[in-house]
Amino acid sequence: MLFANSLWQGFVGSNIIGQGIVVAQLAGSVIMAIAIIGKFRSLRAKATETRRFLRDFAAGSDVLDYYLKRRPSSMSGIEGIYKETCERLLKLLTPDVRSLLVGRSTDGDGAAALTAREIELVRSTCEHVLDEEEIRVEYGMGIIATVVALEPMLGLLGTVWGVLDAFAEMGSAGSANLATIAPSISAALVTTVIGLLIAIPGVGLYNFMSGMIRNITSDIEGFADELTGRIACEFQGRGV
Repeated sequence: MLFANSLWQGFVGSNIIGQGIVVAQLAGSVIMAIAIIGKFRSLRAKATETRRFLRDFAAGSDVLDYYLKRRPSSMSGIEGIYKETCERLLKLLTPDVRSLLVGRSTDGDGAAALTAREIELVRSTCEHVLDEEEIRVEYGMGIIATVVALEPMLGLLGTVWGVLDAFAEMGSAGSANLATIAPSISAALVTTVIGLLIAIPGVGLYNFMSGMIRNITSDIEGFADELTGRIACEFQGRGV
């Protein structure tokens, strides 16, 4: 309570620049809090979705089993990577082979085989969708990082400005009385204190969510490598 009173008294005693900086810092903290809550929920949902898909995909008999049985409609996340890659793969197969695969039939002479160049085209499609998904996973972190970086800098600016005014007042008064200058210095330090109070937990939460992002991207990158590797093993067969 005493600490809060000190901050309030310092805010009231600061000049218009200091008060404006404090208001900007508080507005930034609200923006950061909203971004953190939204991003955390998004990452938690994406992590759950990724684990569920990997479990279901691993239960399939071949690389196209999940796609042909469930017809995934998601256009984002790990399922979106899988869907786009499978669609590119099916487009490269001959109509006869495609019809056999879609019908899940093992009869007929159609050989589900692709050239090395076609396999590379499928791999390129997978990597492109993977890059897009990694951008989506990291979306919003820039806002948090910007606020975290700006808060202490704004605080430092407010403190330096306040100290500058305090010394100017001291020069105008022609005395260095501590009782005269102390309130001005105290008010000048408020912006730095608020900036640190906002930035410190912000850094911790940012690092925590960065760890979640690394885990998710590691899972989807590993899946993309496995997917293209299995496609090469199951479908490559006509040389170059």
